[in-house]
Amino acid sequence: MGKSAFSAALALLLAGTLTGQAMAQTGNPGGPINDNLGEMDYGVCRGLDPKCYHDWPRAPTTTYRILIYSRTGASRHANLGHVLPAGLNPPLGPDNVAQAGMIRMAHEQGWNVDWTEDVTQMASLNGYNAVIFLSTSREILDDTAKTALRQYMRAGGGFVAIHNAFGTNYTWPYYEGMLGGANFYDHLPAREGDVVIVDDKDASTKTLPKRFHYRDEWYNLVPFPTHVRFLATTDEKSWATPPKVGGDAKSIAATMGEPGAILPDYIVHPRYPSVVGHHPGHGDFHPVAWCQYYDGGKVWATTLGHDTRAFQPHGMPGADEFQAMVIGGIKSVMGAAPFCR
Repeated sequence: MGKSAFSAALALLLAGTLTGQAMAQTGNPGGPINDNLGEMDYGVCRGLDPKCYHDWPRAPTTTYRILIYSRTGASRHANLGHVLPAGLNPPLGPDNVAQAGMIRMAHEQGWNVDWTEDVTQMASLNGYNAVIFLSTSREILDDTAKTALRQYMRAGGGFVAIHNAFGTNYTWPYYEGMLGGANFYDHLPAREGDVVIVDDKDASTKTLPKRFHYRDEWYNLVPFPTHVRFLATTDEKSWATPPKVGGDAKSIAATMGEPGAILPDYIVHPRYPSVVGHHPGHGDFHPVAWCQYYDGGKVWATTLGHDTRAFQPHGMPGADEFQAMVIGGIKSVMGAAPFCR
């Protein structure tokens, strides 16, 4: 694709005017590295065409019901607090900030909400209007739960992925497809920067300012999301300078672990300093929120949600905007607001 053709495609992409079928991976703003990753469709109908949605009848309900799933199989974000006991709706402690914040938001919207980290509670999902993976990590579904989630989506279910939901189920291609064919690669230290809305017509973005300040880890993605409607990006030029770290590179690397690990905020990756500002997986276009139809269901996803304060009212700059975006995304996948348009 020539430079002029690429620029024209990017302009249409950001305007939200390309169809799902037109958003091929080759030539996307993800950068040339993505041209060599293949064109996976994960065996499902996905993208922006409503024909990929199954508008199957559901049981009558007067109140929307959502499920928050925050099980972790490896690294665990601090905002999740201690591991929750088995069962549905176990007691929360003061350190379970993200779960409590999501529950508060649901109650403020008048929704019924359940929460769990017990995989046995994932065996039947059809009673929910939305299923939310909240900073889950690694392999957190057994075969029964995988089947239940897939059948839930095929029956017109709604799925929301928040932050480290992108570091989950690496070995299940169907799940990667739910995320837009994208996957977590790595991140640099959490820092302040700007979120930029690129589609202000979606239910999750229409009330937000064009740009707002925020703090996150700004996940780098490989593969780059495809066949999705991009809703928000981060302006990499707005990122604060990361702190310097003492010690030799070998000891830092040993502390940090392998690429793809969740890094402590104070560590700068010694192996990939050049990634800042031009990650090979997505070039200069760094999406942080998008939506798509998937295998009969609806998916809204965001890589944001690292900081504990993001789940508290007025917790930090951008917290209220982040929460409004998540609420709008949930509304859209469960049918309370228009989806992905």
